[in-house]
Amino acid sequence: MKREERAPRADWQRKVEELGFHFHTMDGTYWDEGACYRFTADEVDKLELATGELQSRCIDAVTRVIERGDYERFRIPEKFHALIERSWDEGEKSLYGRFDLSWDGTGEPRMLEYNADTPTALLEASVVQWYWLQEVFPGADQFNSIHEKLVERWQELRAQLPADGRVYFACDASSAEDQGNLDYLRDTAMQAGLDARAIDIGAVGWDGRRFVDEEGRAMMALFKLYPWEWMVREEFGGHLAKGGLRVIEPAWKMLLSNKALLPVLWEMFPDHPNLLAASFEPGRFATDFVKKPIYSREGANVSISAAGQTVESPGEYGEEGFIWQAYHPIARFGAHHAVIGSWIVGEEPAGIGIREDATPITRNTSRFVPHYFE
Repeated sequence: MKREERAPRADWQRKVEELGFHFHTMDGTYWDEGACYRFTADEVDKLELATGELQSRCIDAVTRVIERGDYERFRIPEKFHALIERSWDEGEKSLYGRFDLSWDGTGEPRMLEYNADTPTALLEASVVQWYWLQEVFPGADQFNSIHEKLVERWQELRAQLPADGRVYFACDASSAEDQGNLDYLRDTAMQAGLDARAIDIGAVGWDGRRFVDEEGRAMMALFKLYPWEWMVREEFGGHLAKGGLRVIEPAWKMLLSNKALLPVLWEMFPDHPNLLAASFEPGRFATDFVKKPIYSREGANVSISAAGQTVESPGEYGEEGFIWQAYHPIARFGAHHAVIGSWIVGEEPAGIGIREDATPITRNTSRFVPHYFE
């Protein structure tokens, strides 16, 4: 794994915008093709194996938490426990997720966390860096079958969706990034033959008997790029526990999109080579640890204490509590800290995207850098 500096393509802004990627310069440089990462085929194989292994262990963790009714540590409201169990017992399928890994090509990839409910950086990982590869390294390859697997997964999900194939797609439309990712996912669903309809999350309604859209039509299926922990606080959220709406991602993924997953995994699989030690107890690590809110997004309120110094990212999370994770240095290439986002579609590894930052905390302003392998 090596970082290579390159000259960006001429007129690259127009090229990526033609792919629907309109948030390439949010908060400064976001899509950054002034550099790229080169892997070997063996390194890609190792990433793929580690990702598949982590997905399997996470499913084991969901099984144990549900069997034990161990929801308190996850800070999930009691009225949604039955919804989680129902979605799990009925075998509701998941669409996708993203593991964030620290790895520099040596040793084993280590899981920092699992973005299992509303992962973004999808359009750029699936489509934008693929077209970059075709132009810049046409003879090389890329760990990237995300698009094909998403279309296939929607086809597999069809049996769990309404007979007419109508699925609503919602997010907070004020976020250009979320809207761009949602539009892309909606496109993959349409390619799979679904009737994919856009709706703002604020327009989802309840008429006293069922969920409805802004025109009063019944909603039977909803893909939401909107966290479950926010959904349950919406005006319509209290009705979700009643059922009647197939939600993607399914309710059981509340257990995977929650940082409480990290210490549970360590309890179940201590010394696993792809995991980091984690605990619910603040005194577990005397030095060199990372403190993470049980619920958080884009690195908010994460603090890293190492080598006698503490680096903290601001935010508004932490009300529900924190977990503590052993400090593991983020892969560093010169002045750049790199995190590998390894994608799962269904239950299968599907590809990677790389985010860079000048600090060891990956935030929504961290740059996306493409990759290839030979």
